[in-house]
Amino acid sequence: MSNTGEFAGQGSISVGTVKTANAVFLAPMSGVSDLPFRELADRLGAGMVVSEMIASDALAQSRRDVLRKACTGSVRPFVMQLAGREARWMAEGARIAADLGADVIDINMGCPAKEVTGRLSGSALMRDPDHALSLIEAVVGAVDRPVTLKMRLGWDRGRLNAAAIAARAESAGIQLITVHGRTRCDFFKGTADWAAVREVVDAVAIPVVVNGDITSPAAARNALACSGAAGVMVGRGAYGAPWQPGRIAAALASGRDPGAPSLAEQSRIAIAHVSEMLSHYGSALGMRNARKHIGWYLETAGFDGATLKAWRRRLCTDETPSRVLAGLAEGYRERQERAEVLQ
Repeated sequence: MSNTGEFAGQGSISVGTVKTANAVFLAPMSGVSDLPFRELADRLGAGMVVSEMIASDALAQSRRDVLRKACTGSVRPFVMQLAGREARWMAEGARIAADLGADVIDINMGCPAKEVTGRLSGSALMRDPDHALSLIEAVVGAVDRPVTLKMRLGWDRGRLNAAAIAARAESAGIQLITVHGRTRCDFFKGTADWAAVREVVDAVAIPVVVNGDITSPAAARNALACSGAAGVMVGRGAYGAPWQPGRIAAALASGRDPGAPSLAEQSRIAIAHVSEMLSHYGSALGMRNARKHIGWYLETAGFDGATLKAWRRRLCTDETPSRVLAGLAEGYRERQERAEVLQ
């Protein structure tokens, strides 16, 4: 049952009653897709953004750090992703997510991290489809919001059961499925198998989104062509480039890649992002959490190896926010001057 058409990946996607701005989504990424990053990607053109993975039982316990992850902010539509292994906590987590303003609830069956699968959550659920279905039914039955599912191709290459699980999930009320084109045991090694996602597309009538190695407009077009999916989800391709989902969406819509922002615009985005993180977390925690993003921004800007290392050392060890922000602006100016000399 194909759910794609001639313009797959170019227009919006209907997720139950929710309609996305376009068919290029920002992936849930632990420690990355927090509120400042989601709001930035949304402003820069992502069709839909997804929260960091949130443990359903921890959400029910109202842990402060978890509630911070669950902030919806100004983003609409907003998807909150829940993880867990017990139906009662998944249902309660879904109710709380809806109360907090989530427009869509996403169920995590794709995380490969050992600390998650060791607790029989994430992609470990793909080893027990009957139990996975009980969690899906619990969440769907708990809320009046659309419920979606994110998973991998299977636990390992000997158990590629994504299509079978997808068909059962659709019958249970799931409105959209995202498939990362690797198994759990692949982790992030090798390349994503976009063609293998086509089996899931053919098994259901609801939209399927392809994920894994979507790093450019060209990669997005290839992933859509290989998988037949309705849209793409950008994960690591947005590191240091929160504009990437919007860039890909614009390229799919127009047939022309607008390219990355200018270095001056990248500087503005990076500085605004770090400033928003300082406001969201407070100076000390915000500075610690921003360091990985600063490193990624510098890489994306194209600093050479030695220069990159020097700037990263300077900006990612300084504890004073004002110096870091001023240094980030200085680094971009230096990079732009160097680029002009080479032209």
